Amino acid sequence: MRSWPGASRTRGAIERAEQMALEQGIRYRTIFLILMGTILAIAATNVLAGTIGLVRETRSRPLTAVEQARYIQEDIAARWHNWPADLVFPVELQYIGLGRVQQYARRVGLAPEVACAAGVDAPVGSVLTEYGCRTLLRATYVDQTSSFAFTVGIAVLASEEKRIAAAGQLAVDDRVGVRPVAFPGTATERFGAAQRQRNSWVGVGPYIIFSTAGYTDGRTRESIPPEEILHSELWPTAQAVAGRIARALGDEPSAVPQCTQGNVC
Repeated sequence: MRSWPGASRTRGAIERAEQMALEQGIRYRTIFLILMGTILAIAATNVLAGTIGLVRETRSRPLTAVEQARYIQEDIAARWHNWPADLVFPVELQYIGLGRVQQYARRVGLAPEVACAAGVDAPVGSVLTEYGCRTLLRATYVDQTSSFAFTVGIAVLASEEKRIAAAGQLAVDDRVGVRPVAFPGTATERFGAAQRQRNSWVGVGPYIIFSTAGYTDGRTRESIPPEEILHSELWPTAQAVAGRIARALGDEPSAVPQCTQGNVC
């Protein structure tokens, strides 16, 4: 049987078209595979870099001096809240009495936490309020003979910088300061505002530690000759009691972490 002359030409054209389509498909597939490979390689590199960065961020490393200083600052600033009351205001506080004899002041009671302006005299309260004082903690002590009464107040400010600024505005006046807290049925029940002989304060960290002192027998400031106060054991004892509380609040922690995860870097 005789082939149609145009049939072979048509088949050849079809075969060439199929071959070209096949080659074009292979080229497109190759380009696609190269493109996908590149994308996957970039993604894998990014994941690897992120993983390495995460490991570096989370693994333990030595703390810098700035980080250690911040740790100390934050530890001190949280003590008023984190410490138990018996650590903030110890039940007993040692002081040196007449003749260099070691004696102990005894805590009579803890006052409820109050707003700063509510537990101090008005001139002091206005300054504390202006500088954002957070709260006021108070406790009252007596000396070993129960002749003297002392109220210690801790004003908590937001930061050491705020405390320094507030302290710079406090008037130098020993007639004003923290208000006494008396506890009925104890030696301090007659210790009120009129019985305060002197007032003072000291700053440490974000705290202003106020102290006031008087006699437990009810004697007023006006009834005591100034020279008697100067030679009395009252004020040195008050300073010793408040100073012990202030030093405890402001002391650096006994153990500062060396690394971001404890002491193992």
